[in-house]
Amino acid sequence: MRSIEMTGRTVEEAVELALKELGARQEDVEVVVLDEGSKGLFGLLGAKQARVQVTLRHSIEGKVEAAAAFLEGLLERMGIEATVEREIGPETLAHLHVRGRRLGSLIGRRGQTLDAVQYLVNLVANKEEGVRARIVVDAEGYREKRAEVLRDLARRVAQKAKSQGKRTAFDPMSALERRVVHMALADDDEVETISEGEEPYRRVIVIPKRG
Repeated sequence: MRSIEMTGRTVEEAVELALKELGARQEDVEVVVLDEGSKGLFGLLGAKQARVQVTLRHSIEGKVEAAAAFLEGLLERMGIEATVEREIGPETLAHLHVRGRRLGSLIGRRGQTLDAVQYLVNLVANKEEGVRARIVVDAEGYREKRAEVLRDLARRVAQKAKSQGKRTAFDPMSALERRVVHMALADDDEVETISEGEEPYRRVIVIPKRG
C-alpha cells in the first residue's frame, strides 16, 4: 500500500498536500496524525509544522497489477500470444500495452473489441474500494493510429460544416474517441463540438458558429 508523510501549517493543510501528491480523494486514504504541530509564540516564534502519514487503501500500482493479470489470462483464453506492458502515468491514469502478432481479433472493428476488453479490465481493477484507476488498454499502438485518423477526419468534417453552414454529425463512437475529436477541434474558433445521444450510440456533433 502506497504511503507518504507530509507536513503543513495545519493537519488539514498537510492532508490536502498529501492528497494532491497521491492524486487521491479523502475517502481513498487512511490518515494518521504524527504531529499536530503548534503555532508558537505570537503565532510565529517556535512554530512547529503538523505532520501526517497518508496511505492509499488500495494503491494504483496494486490495481494495475490486478488488471494486467486479468488481461493476460483473457488473452490466453482468446488464444492470443502476447505480452502486457504496464505504464503508470500521472495521478490515477495507467496504460496496459499489448505487444504481439496478429492482434486484429483483440482490436476488432474500429476498436470495438478492444474497448470491450478495456471496460472489463477497468471493472476488475476497481472492484476493490480505494482510489479509482483509469486504465487504457492498447494493442500495438492502435489507439494512437486511430486517434490520428480521427484528428484528420475531424478537420475534414469541420470544414464541411463551415462550408455548408449546418450541423454535421460523426458516426457513434466511444467516449475515448469522442474526446479525441473534441480536442482536435478545440482551437477552431469557427466551430463548436457537442456530444449527443445515449451510449452506445452517442456521437459528436460539429456546429458552425455564426459570424
